Amino acid sequence: MTEDKITGTLVFTVFTAALGSFQFGYDIGVINAPQEVIISHYEYILGIPLNDRKAINNYTINSTKELPTVPYLGDSIPTPLVEEETTASTSLVTMLWSLSVSSFAVGGMIASFFGGWLGDRLGRIKAMLVANILSLVGALLMGFSKLGPSHILIISGRSISGLYCGLISGLVPMYLGEIAPTTLRGALGTLHQLAIVTGILISQIVGLNFILGNHEQWHILLGLSAVRAIIQSLLLFFCPESPRYLYIKLDEEVKAKKSLKRLRGGIDVTKDINEMRKEKEEASSEQKVSIIQLFTNSSYRQPILVALMLHVAQQFSGINGIFYYSTSIFQTAGISQPVYATIGVGAINMVFTALSVFLVEKAGRRSLFLIGMSGMFVCAIFMSVGLILLDKLAWMSYVSMVAIFLFVSFFEIGPGPIPWFMVAEFFSQGPRPAALAIAAFSNWTCNFIVALCFQYIAKFCGPYVFFLFAGVVLAFTLFTFFKVPETKGKSFEEIAAEFRKKSSSAQAPKAAVEMEFLGATETV
Repeated sequence: MTEDKITGTLVFTVFTAALGSFQFGYDIGVINAPQEVIISHYEYILGIPLNDRKAINNYTINSTKELPTVPYLGDSIPTPLVEEETTASTSLVTMLWSLSVSSFAVGGMIASFFGGWLGDRLGRIKAMLVANILSLVGALLMGFSKLGPSHILIISGRSISGLYCGLISGLVPMYLGEIAPTTLRGALGTLHQLAIVTGILISQIVGLNFILGNHEQWHILLGLSAVRAIIQSLLLFFCPESPRYLYIKLDEEVKAKKSLKRLRGGIDVTKDINEMRKEKEEASSEQKVSIIQLFTNSSYRQPILVALMLHVAQQFSGINGIFYYSTSIFQTAGISQPVYATIGVGAINMVFTALSVFLVEKAGRRSLFLIGMSGMFVCAIFMSVGLILLDKLAWMSYVSMVAIFLFVSFFEIGPGPIPWFMVAEFFSQGPRPAALAIAAFSNWTCNFIVALCFQYIAKFCGPYVFFLFAGVVLAFTLFTFFKVPETKGKSFEEIAAEFRKKSSSAQAPKAAVEMEFLGATETV
């Protein structure tokens, strides 16, 4: 069929747009491998004495172990004052490292509201060009961080890179969805997630000690994204603007046809134009819904609460704790080369994301989400058991490692890609932009909380930390089982009817008890 034709222009345009998603992934993973090197540089900048540094390094990197006592200096005896100073230095370095990781999510939280607005205001191509200015500034701050107060420059650079990724997390899926032929829309839409996990994997490989993750070159590793920003900015000048944006937002039918012909290879685009005309009529007949109305209007309230819970489940499952701190988790598990194990996680992440592209259309969204969450629950328990018994049984390190690999695999089968699909499917044209904005914001907020708190929770809970995540995953699995409807192949009306059915069944005594157990009883 002619509309299925994959043209050179379409491939080039999709590749160029996906470079933004690739950067998102690179920024998530890049901070992980050189953790030890950056922490020791922070200590050097802060003027912490060498002996204190050794103690802090052991404490901050192996955050699930107890702080070692300060080594003896000749015949001197460590005084309470010295230990107090070491503890204060430890807290400062841990806080600065946590901020270096989590400031990225603060930027994402703020910018996630503005991706769609910027795309509508400037057009998709210009919006991505403007966003690249943020990426370039963030990369340069981190790239030159070795020359100044590193901790301030890295935290600032990570925040600005986060702003870029917050915008891109809305702009790229929107643009890919609008330029794709109807029959390829699902497959091209999932390329956003695939590019993200590819970025994570590449950041882990170039972060190896003998490549860029060493004392001499770690700042180049952090600043490398400036190259991608420049390349993408140049390529974007050759990409066609979204025909849907030109026709539906600007009412520029001639320009929309020209853009479509470039993307479809000069074939007759009447069918595409008719489809967009119908979409424009539907959009103009349906009122826009504000974020507040999503929570006050009873017909939107349950879908938005379920949508938010899916995103909270995705982040609070503990997956980002593994992505951000995998090197130190593997080190705690007794793996001699933890960075290679981390790269293994990235590779598995990429393979299973590619697999989910095919699975999500074959199996139901709800069933895949439940399979993924159930598998993650079992893996989280094995992870903790492996870490607890590590001292008694050396082979338990392999149990922890296999559990981490499987945990990531189950995540990418369901809870990774599916919340984004389902939020879009819960809502029609009117409430969808507001629903996607609040879902993205909640996703980034939870990402920030996990990034900031995981280091402290790991210290407090020690090897029991993943029991905590297992409990959270179990609660969300039960919530999904009772409250989330299947959306595959259903219209908005059918999905709304499913929500009404689930809402009315919650009024029954038995269901009310179940919902009370989940802490999710509704007062409608």
